[in-house]
Order: sequence, then C-alpha cells, then structure tokens
Amino acid sequence: MTKKIVAFGASNSSTSINKRLATYATTLFKEVKVEILDLNDFPIPTYSIDIEKKEGIPQLAHDFLAKIGEADLLIISMAEHNGNYTAAFKSIFDWMSRINVKLFQGKKILLLATSPGSRGGSSVLEIAKERFPRHDATIINTFSLPSFNDNFDYEKGIITNEDLKKELIDIIKSIDL
Repeated sequence: MTKKIVAFGASNSSTSINKRLATYATTLFKEVKVEILDLNDFPIPTYSIDIEKKEGIPQLAHDFLAKIGEADLLIISMAEHNGNYTAAFKSIFDWMSRINVKLFQGKKILLLATSPGSRGGSSVLEIAKERFPRHDATIINTFSLPSFNDNFDYEKGIITNEDLKKELIDIIKSIDL
C-alpha cells in the first residue's frame, strides 16, 4: 500500500519559503503519494469563542483536520513571525483543537523551519517541537534551514548548500514509513 505524505508551510504567504522547503522535502521520498496543502486554501477567521458560539466551527477547519487524518507522515515547515507561529497557522491550529484537542491524531511529523535569517526559524521550531506532542504528534525529527536566500534556490526548489542538503537527506533516509 502506497504511503501518503501531507506537507505544508505554516504560512499564508503566496511566496512562502516554508512551503517551498516542505515541498522540496517531499521530493526526497521514493514511492509515496504526496499532497501539498496551502493555508490560503483554508481561509478562516482568527479563533474566537464568540464566533464559535454564533457560527460554529468553520467547515474549512474540519477539512484541514481530515487532511491530517489521511497522512502517514506530515511534513510541516514552520514559518516564524516574531519568534512564534504565524497568525494564519495559529488560527487553523486553534480551530482544529476545538474539534479534536489531539488534532495531530498520532501522526508522525517531520518538523522543518526556515527563514531569511541565520537562525532558520529556530524559535518557532522549538515551540512547535515542545507543543505538538501535547496534541498527539509524534515528532520524528527536525531540520532548520538557516539563511534561506543563501542556501536554497527558490526557482529550482532545491537546497544549494551541500552540507545542509546532506543533513536533510540523511534525516529522510532514517524515516520509516
């Protein structure tokens, strides 16, 4: 049976470098089905108990949660805004947790992050690494790509730094699907 990877960048930027990194990571797997999600396809309001009481939980939160449920492996590349999750990711995360607090449903997660800076989104990566297991995630490994513009060719969609490329390839080779 073919395994399925669901991947996304935790950003709603139309040119998300984290979506590019997550997409690249999926290309390093062999013989898998891949679905790349875009948070822009799941526009939901910022979580509010008032909205929940008045309108209920948005259908798009249910849809995103169902996509997570279809995965054998999640690849999530965390974008960092002011050292934390983006507002777009936090909103969908919060809404899904209202449906099922164990929103990651026991799924294996390869957690990535990148940024234009030298820390490569390490702050948000650490926050997610600590938080996600509380929501039934199994973090199997993490990878941070620092200085995205120096180490990744956006147009070709590949890591150009050979040491960092090898590090990610070695991580992926260690994953048992």
